[in-house]
Formats: sequence, C-alpha cells, structure tokens
Amino acid sequence: MSTTPENGALLLRACDLTKRFGGLTAVQQVSVDLWLGQIHALIGPNGAGKSTLTNLLSGDLPATSGTVLLRGQDISGWTPEKISRNGLGRSYQKTNIFRSFSIWENVRLAAQSRSQPGAFNPLRWFQSAASLRQVNERAERAIELAGLQNRRQHMAGAASHGEQRQLEIAMTLATEPSVLLLDEPLAGMGVAEAESMVQLLLRLKKDHAIMLVEHDIDAIFTLSDQLTVMVNGLVIASGFPADVRSNRNVQAAYLGEEH
Repeated sequence: MSTTPENGALLLRACDLTKRFGGLTAVQQVSVDLWLGQIHALIGPNGAGKSTLTNLLSGDLPATSGTVLLRGQDISGWTPEKISRNGLGRSYQKTNIFRSFSIWENVRLAAQSRSQPGAFNPLRWFQSAASLRQVNERAERAIELAGLQNRRQHMAGAASHGEQRQLEIAMTLATEPSVLLLDEPLAGMGVAEAESMVQLLLRLKKDHAIMLVEHDIDAIFTLSDQLTVMVNGLVIASGFPADVRSNRNVQAAYLGEEH
C-alpha cells in the first residue's frame, strides 16, 4: 500500500487485484491507494500489466479476484458507466475524440453525458444544446482547466497532438471526476507539449487523486508523489519515488543502472 499522506482523503483503494486470461496471469495480487492531492505513477516495461490494471480499476475488465473501493464503496463488478458516474474518469493510450467537431463541442458532449434525465418531455429532442446552462458551465470549466480556452472553436481533428491529448483530459474533466486514471498522456509529444502537459497535471492534482501510467521517466520523477513498479503482472516496488528509484530490483528490471 502507499504511504498515507499528511493531508487528503483516500479516494480509491485496490486490494489484491488479480486478472487471469486462461492460463495467463496478467495482474497478480496488486494493491494500490490513490489519495486526493497526489499523483501515483505506475511504471514498468511493456507487458507488465499496467493497462490491464487500469482497465480493472475503471471497470473495463472484470477482476478474477480482489476488490476495488471508490470512496469506501465496493465497486467491484460495476459497469464502466456506473463507475464513471460515481466519480472516476480515465483517458486511453489512443486519443479518443470526435475529430470533425470543435474542441468546445467535444467537451460539451462529455459534459452532457452527465445530465440526469428528468420527467419525460416529448419535445426535449428539439431543444438547443446551447440552452443547457449547467452543461455549458461544466464544459467551460473543463476547457479552462485544460488550458484550451483560446482554442475552443478550433476543429479537434486539426489540433496538434498535444492539444488533442489536452482535449481528451478536458472531456474527462467535464464529467466532474474525483479520481483520474491517465494512460500515457505524454506519449508522442515534443518537449514543449510535454512540459505543457506536466504543468496541467500539476494543476489538476490539488482537486483529484491521479494514477498516471507513463513511460517518460523524467516526467514521472517530476510529477509523482508515489510510485509503483510492475513487472510481469507483479508489483516489485512501491513507495516514495526516491526510494523506488534506488531499489536495486527496480534498477535491474526497468530503470537501468544509469538511473
């Protein structure tokens, strides 16, 4: 388990999660805690089980065994949609946006997905989406948080790779999550775009518990408050980044002696 922070609430706890695909154990008895105000980074070589663990936490895959608690409530077996509505948002390795829509329209659609259906109104399909004040307010907050306020009317498909990754995070933020699972948000970025994303994540951590799956080691040690290393489905080290970095097993398995 992660070290308890001096401040902040425990928002998500995974206990002894295991996932088997036939005879293959992709994740084996992994436990992780995500705290408000902290970034918990998850690293490891390809095939370590990082994405599988993320899918277990978000409900995209059912666990073979183990439990997941979201703000103390057991969400094991819940659908991804139900988990999302209860405050967990995630991004994916592959950018998932509506390329022919504007940045604003993408984020507004994400915000609109959280609207609770009211009493039946046969004319509601003819209402303008612009009239949905609360939806628009959520979308506007998410765009500003993601730093895209000057790009809102640009087409998503014409945005740079970094802006598209920012947009995906903005769409996630529009659902108003308290827990964020971010799968390689810096992948494929240049130096300037990566620095922009690092600053965004630092801004977001004050109001969220974040799990960050990432291969950019420099960014990991800049961002993370807690660090877990997985190899072949197993956790080989977890704790403060400096302690994990000096762990000989981690150096041999992943970081390399030069680190």
